[in-house]
Amino acid sequence: MLNDDDILVLFRDLESDRVERKASSADMKKIRRAVCAFANDLPGHGLPGVVFVGVNDDGTCAGLDITDDLLKKLVEVRSNGNILPIPSVQVDKRMLDGCEVAVIQVEPSSAPPTRFEGRSWVRVGPTTHQTSQEDERVLRERARAHDQAFDRRAAFGSILDHLDIDYFTREYLPMAVASDVLQRNKRDTEEQLASLRFLTGNTPTNGAIMIFGREPRDFIPGSYVQFLRIDGQELGDPIKDNKELTGPLHRIVKHLDELLDLNISTALKFVDGSREHATPDYPVAALLQLIRNALIHRNYETSNAPVRLYWFNNRIEIHSPGGLYGQVTKDNFGKGATDYRNPLIAEAMANLGYVQRFGYGIPTAKRLLRENGNPPPEFEFQQTAMLATVRPRP
Repeated sequence: MLNDDDILVLFRDLESDRVERKASSADMKKIRRAVCAFANDLPGHGLPGVVFVGVNDDGTCAGLDITDDLLKKLVEVRSNGNILPIPSVQVDKRMLDGCEVAVIQVEPSSAPPTRFEGRSWVRVGPTTHQTSQEDERVLRERARAHDQAFDRRAAFGSILDHLDIDYFTREYLPMAVASDVLQRNKRDTEEQLASLRFLTGNTPTNGAIMIFGREPRDFIPGSYVQFLRIDGQELGDPIKDNKELTGPLHRIVKHLDELLDLNISTALKFVDGSREHATPDYPVAALLQLIRNALIHRNYETSNAPVRLYWFNNRIEIHSPGGLYGQVTKDNFGKGATDYRNPLIAEAMANLGYVQRFGYGIPTAKRLLRENGNPPPEFEFQQTAMLATVRPRP
């Protein structure tokens, strides 16, 4: 990120294509478009772009009160799932030339094009514009120059026939790209897959195989969920149900929804002598948050183990291959910290509606458990694995 002197220089430069000025946060869409454009860095500066909130277009101070609530609102520009892939953003309060402003610094993305609500945006001089096809070509070529995460690398030996193209065009594409953009560009399927980072050359990426693949385990052996319902409290106790949930991620998630509903026990309580109030032993929505978190963040590259869901009489255990990743530590885990071992999978799960806000899955699960009367979830971190344990409400 930029130092104080660099920020002051940009604050005073009215002509820079790395600066956007906003008198207030009233139009968050324009702020998000600017963040998206700076992440795409079409001019190729390789340096952060900056949005100054509390400054008029002519550089004069707008006199905006920079409160903690405003800063939190601006931080959520990054994490609410509308800008994908998730940009690297820093938000803080500064006093510049006697003017109190909020400063949003946006690092260039290593995997453009970045999209806001399905549309890509770039800076052309001091203004923000939607990308042209040529702009997107430049951004895609730039992305190939960077090291790729596992889910963005080519799935060795795969071809387009290994993908469910009908699901991609019918279900996924309208959720990932705005309808007017699709109508205007009129690209063929291969170009659409490539623009969303699902193809490397003519080869599907690992992420494409996991999300749309007809048989993902043919290429990524650990891409499934093992479910055990155990009649007891130990692994050696009798097994009541044993299932392997396989196929593309969207199908696995759908089957998980159905499986959890079948296994939840609900107690009926009579209120006012007649009205029934149903309380489950586990809130399904909390379990889904934890399991989806495991599917998104697990290590698919060097582990062939599945995500394991073990349902005992006195607890549920969710085992995920791969320890904490990147900037996430034991201290900041579950407190809004985000980093992505599988950024393409995270993006796809958000586009499909399985992720509402990045960094909020664990806090949401904790809240849902608390509201249902369950103890807080327990987390055990190892170098190559992670265990989440959930206990029923008393």
